[in-house]
Amino acid sequence: MPFDSLPEMLTAAAAEHATATAFTACLPNGMNGSLSFAAVDRAADCFAAFLREELGLAPGDRVAVQVPNCLAYPVVAFGVLKAGCVLVNTNPLYTTPELQRQYADAGVAAVVVVDLFADRLAPALPALGDPPVVLVRVTEFFPGYVAGIVRLVQRYWDRSLPAVAFPATTLADALGRGAAHLGDGDARRYWHDLRPGDLAALQYTGGTTGVSKGAVLTHGALLANVEQVLASVGDAVRPGRETVLTALPLYHVFAFTVNLLGFYRRGAHDVLIPSPRPLGNLKRALENHPVTWITGVNTLFDGLCRERWFTEHPPAQLRAAVAGGMALHGSVAQRWEQVTGVPVVEGYGLTEASPVLTFNPLDGRARAGTVGLPVPGTVLRCTDDSGRTVPAGEPGELRARGPQVMAGYWRRPEETAAVLRDGELRTGDVAVVDADGYVRLVDRTKDLVLVSGFNVYPSEVEEVLTAHPGIREAAVVGVPADGSGERVRAVVVRTDPALTAEQVRAWAAQRLAAYKVPRDVVFTDDLPKSPIGKVLRKDVRAAQAAHPAPAPQAAPPAPAPQAGG
Repeated sequence: MPFDSLPEMLTAAAAEHATATAFTACLPNGMNGSLSFAAVDRAADCFAAFLREELGLAPGDRVAVQVPNCLAYPVVAFGVLKAGCVLVNTNPLYTTPELQRQYADAGVAAVVVVDLFADRLAPALPALGDPPVVLVRVTEFFPGYVAGIVRLVQRYWDRSLPAVAFPATTLADALGRGAAHLGDGDARRYWHDLRPGDLAALQYTGGTTGVSKGAVLTHGALLANVEQVLASVGDAVRPGRETVLTALPLYHVFAFTVNLLGFYRRGAHDVLIPSPRPLGNLKRALENHPVTWITGVNTLFDGLCRERWFTEHPPAQLRAAVAGGMALHGSVAQRWEQVTGVPVVEGYGLTEASPVLTFNPLDGRARAGTVGLPVPGTVLRCTDDSGRTVPAGEPGELRARGPQVMAGYWRRPEETAAVLRDGELRTGDVAVVDADGYVRLVDRTKDLVLVSGFNVYPSEVEEVLTAHPGIREAAVVGVPADGSGERVRAVVVRTDPALTAEQVRAWAAQRLAAYKVPRDVVFTDDLPKSPIGKVLRKDVRAAQAAHPAPAPQAAPPAPAPQAGG
């Protein structure tokens, strides 16, 4: 690898493309702000100095970043890395209990949060020891009058700005204080000793077993994956000449490695979409910028092909589209190519591999129905239950070896040992590798439910549901959902016969991010169990697979009259 650390790579890219536009954040109404490579580099240096000098953080301290796609994200994320600290990417939509669990597990020393969701963080802070908080706005680095207009709308029209009930430093103040420490210098002194084996990020995932845990991604693993992806695409990503649309959230490992790090490395212009829903939010970005690359999930490509404004005026300069995060449906790929004239190719990976393991070639050798070939330096094999390699063309659990594989799960040696042995990662996915090396995914061995590219962990949802006083047991499974992969279904044994599906959903919505909330609730008298009393999700899933559409919700019996009326 040409670099020892991510800050070294980021600094080199900024020097090479200093005056070019690195990032533009585009709002649904077309209002936008931009930063050059040099401006991003300087601001990240200032934030690094703030973390080290003002907050007194040490190398290896974890910093949580709870920020959507906006100009603040690359500045803050790069600043954390340049400080020699560890980035903890976090979904801004997480509820308070979810934030508290993740931040307690990571042992965060500081938190960066977008003001729109600051109210979700406030109740979690005391239990975390009240770490220092930096508050950012979606309109950071926008021209002053534009940011002012947006702020007025947020505050007085849609009333989307909650009160901030804790001490916090604004990003502007943090950068100013950091700049005072740097003077005419840079942040090199904080990161010059970093080496490939040092921890760069904790990327939380459900892994192949159990509840969410932090995948330990080193500088070397992330650097390797950036180089592997760029080698796979070859000349298709032209240095300094590409414009990539980033609708996927940068806190998701796919967008983080590919869109943020990879395209930055090649000097691309990255157009950030703070919120891609509804899909009309992408219209002005696609109209106003010469987008040449789009990365996304099946849901995004399918949805765009259903938008009249997109089908009538597809991006004229589009050169490539890449799908990841969930299975790409053949019908969607076909429709996309009909609409845009550009094929969408599929890759495959998982958080534990930083994340990319395979990629379909862009030189005409892509094979429909496959996720492509292993990226350079990656060895894949399919195995039987005993770990023996099965013949080419036969299904088996996919195992991976390569420099991008994680070092393990954060402070979870038993879970690490279950999936990682001698550097080889058990993916938990069943696949077929043909004689030419192309990989076709067959099924998942894990119980994860994929909702629009996001992992939903049944155990977590079940724990929330069974905390309801009217629920005795619950099993959560995924069932097919038109155009969006899977939907979450909860099969519930209730103790309160008056409990309704909407009440169950409302209970979950107060405690879980929206994509984790069961879309369907099915009531039953009992759940299938093993001899030791463990609920058999595979049996539940098989029974529910026969009913992919929402199950009719039977009206609960009328409650018996209560004394006192």
